[in-house]
Order: sequence, then structure tokens, then C-alpha cells
Amino acid sequence: MSATPKPYSDREIWFLTGSQDLYGPETLAQVEAQARQIAETLNISGDIPAPIVFRPVLKDADSIRRTMLAANSDDKVIGVITWMHTFSPAKMWITGLDSLRKPLLHFHTQANVALPWDTIDFDFMNLNQAAHGDREYAYLATRLNLPRTTVAGHATNPEVTRRIGQWVRGAAGFDAVRDLKVVRFGDNMRNVAVTEGDKTEAELQLGVSVNTWAVNDLVAAMAAVPTAQIDELVAEYELLYDVAPELLPGGARHDSLRYAAQQEIALENFLTAHGAKAFTTNFEDLGALKQLPGLAVQRLMAKGYGFGAEGDWKTAILVRAAKVMGAGLKGGASLMEDYTYDLTPGHELILGAHMLEICPTLTAGKPRVEIHPLGIGGKDDPVRLVFTADAVPGVVVSLTDMRDRFRLTANVVDLVNPPADLPHLPVARAIWQPRPDFTTSAECWLTAGGAHHTALSTAAGIEAFAAFANMAQMELLVIDEDTRQQDFANQCKWNQAYYRLARGL
Repeated sequence: MSATPKPYSDREIWFLTGSQDLYGPETLAQVEAQARQIAETLNISGDIPAPIVFRPVLKDADSIRRTMLAANSDDKVIGVITWMHTFSPAKMWITGLDSLRKPLLHFHTQANVALPWDTIDFDFMNLNQAAHGDREYAYLATRLNLPRTTVAGHATNPEVTRRIGQWVRGAAGFDAVRDLKVVRFGDNMRNVAVTEGDKTEAELQLGVSVNTWAVNDLVAAMAAVPTAQIDELVAEYELLYDVAPELLPGGARHDSLRYAAQQEIALENFLTAHGAKAFTTNFEDLGALKQLPGLAVQRLMAKGYGFGAEGDWKTAILVRAAKVMGAGLKGGASLMEDYTYDLTPGHELILGAHMLEICPTLTAGKPRVEIHPLGIGGKDDPVRLVFTADAVPGVVVSLTDMRDRFRLTANVVDLVNPPADLPHLPVARAIWQPRPDFTTSAECWLTAGGAHHTALSTAAGIEAFAAFANMAQMELLVIDEDTRQQDFANQCKWNQAYYRLARGL
């Protein structure tokens, strides 16, 4: 059976097996063979989106420490999986685990599925000791207060491999932000609170670098775009989308479409030149731009870039992480904003949109390229893609600065088709029912201080975001089908006390 192609084929997860020299060469050879088989079983499951790389069995403190340091220094390694096949005395793991800086998953498993009841002897027991070997290891990891994910079960169990796959996606998202550069064209929208934040703390905790460039630097980049490139991109638009007649060649507003193409090319060139995978714009600061980038932003998000509107760099980070975590899955990720409600009792819906910038990966349909006035910004009418997001499950997530920590707030939702056509709404949009219900969702979100800008993902789900939060040692509040308002409010209070205590004096 051949391995399934993996979205993160240029990254690795190291599979580390614990044992000790006490057992002798014959037993250790069996340990290695069975551990290799477990790693290969994970690899061929089809659920793990990065290669699992088997490493030599670890039998002493020095080899453990050196392996962890090697994982830290290898940019291909986005996480390590540990398993104690036999009994590996945990004091051997202290210096190694204490030095580990990559995400950690503790896989509590064993080589066999069923016990050979009629032939089992003490040699078998001596070889297959993970039931208590992993407990010894987990005690030490807990004592060290290591952020980690624990998965228990056999490698042939689809639910086990699915969960490990979600952890790997979280690790890929975390890896993506560790060296993420965010370009901000201009500053935040004036007087807005939630889009502000501590960029220095973000770089310390997440590794992301957020810096500002003048909007007119983008204008200069646009001036350098060759006409032939614009021609080529406009032809691509005509091939991929349903372009409004007035924007087609010969149409009255074709120049506006060409300007949007020029924006897209210049934006991508600028981001590439600065090694950036995320960016922000602000309709209050457009410099000499003739129109707010709409189509260009939507297209760049579809290529995997993170984006935040109105200078919201925190949402740009989230969108980029969601893009990476959802790689290879159906669906997509986008900037989103809870815009307005349908409060019909028993049928409440949230209509999400933004001025222009919703990513077309949210639909499998063919978006339409249109041009319409924008009542704010004081510039020319901008071009945008118009569509409705597909009716699938999703999650909306916000990142907020709570002064002493960052907080992720997530709501599991079900996207639905609109109850009626939207012929006069000239923007891309998504309609969803929040879990567990509108009232609980809205009141809990407001209690948490969740932002009005979010990342909506219909590819990576809540488990990947939970893994990401654990790796980033970041608070996560989840609103889902099991949420109760009073319990949620209490959790907010308990978390506030915990995170303040955990930071120390």
C-alpha cells in the first residue's frame, strides 16, 4: 500500500520511541521493528498530512536531549510524537523535554490490537509495557507543565489517525506563524479598539513580525507592473469568473478591472519582495490608490495569504494559519465579519460579509466579478467577486488582546443557503446558524469579548485550532453544541485567574 500524497510533504513529524538498555539487544530490536511499523501505519493511513519520520529508539538521557535539540534546529520538523514502547524511566527525559521547542504529541498506544490470550507469557508482557511506561512518561511531562496533546488508541483506528492528523494541521499552522511577516499598508481604522494589540508580545509568543509600510509604496509598486502582465491576468479573470459585461474588454468600465489586476500583481510582488504571507489594508488610508483593493485581496487570500481589513493584523495572522491548517481539504478560509442578523424566532441566522474582502475558497461555485459604489473611503468604485459561501460546517475564530494575554474565541457554526435570493447585495457573503443556538452563541461571544472580525474556516475545524492554541500556549474559548451560558461565563472568570497566576509575578 503506497502512502497518500501529503499537503505538508516538505515538513516532517518525528516519531520518537522510548525504551532503555535494561531489556537487552533482542528485545530492543523488537521494540525498533514494532515502532517502525507503528510509524508506517500512521504514514499510510491517509489521515496524517505530513510525513512521519521514524527516529532511532531512545534509551538514555543524552540521546534524548540531542534528539530534541536536533528537532529544534531542523526547520523541516514541525512537531514530535513520543511513545514509550516499554518502560523508559522518565528522569531520562527531563533535560530533553525541557529543551524541546517544537509541538509535542504523546501517543499512548501499543504494537498489538488484541491480546493473544491463549499464548501470552511474561516475555510478551515485558516487551509490551506501554500501559504503564506511558504513565511514567506522562507524569514527568505534567510535572514539567509541558503543553502537549495526548491521543490514546491503536494506530489502525481511523479515529486515532484522524485526531493525530488534526494535531499535525495545528502544528503546520503554528509553524506557519512562527516566521510569519505581516505587511500593514497604513494603520488601524481610527478609534477602533479591538483591532489594536501588542505587536511585540505577538512576536514573542507567536514569532510573527508585524510592520507598516506607506500605502504609496504600493502605488509605486503598481507603477512598475508591465502592461503585458495586466493583460494576462485580465484574461485569467475572464476564464475563471463570470465577468460583468461592463468590465469586459470594450465595456464602459474595463479600465477598473485592469486597475484591480494591476493592484493584485503589485500586492503580490510587494509581499514576495518582503517575504510576507499576510497583509492588511485600511479604507481610511488609501493614499494615491484610485480604489480600495477588493478583487486583489480576495484573489491573494485564495492563494493562501492571510488578510485583515482596517489594519487588523491579528485577523490576518488567523487567516494565514487557517489557510495552512486547511491545506488539501475541501473548503477554505477567509476574513469574515458578523454583519447583521435574521432574528426570526426559532430560525435565527447570521449574515456575514465585509465591504469587499471575502475569499472565494468558501465556494465551489463560479463567482461573478462586479463593480459597485462603496459608500465609504471616498475613492472610485471598486471591483469585487460576488458569491455566497457553500452550505457546510465551519468555525469562526477571533484573536483578541486581553492586556495580559491573547485570547482565541471560536464558535462552531453551520453555513446554510440563504432563505431567499440576495439580488441587491453586491458583496460576497456567508450565512450561518451558530451552535448551539443564536442566543447562547451571541451572549457567550460578547461575554468573551470576541472581536467583530474573524477568520471563517470551512476546511480546518475546531480541533486544529485547539491544537494551535495549545502549541501557542494561548487561551481558547469554544462555543459549540455543548456550551451553556453560565458555564461559559464561569470559564471566562476561571481563565482570567489562571492566566494571571500562570504568568507569575
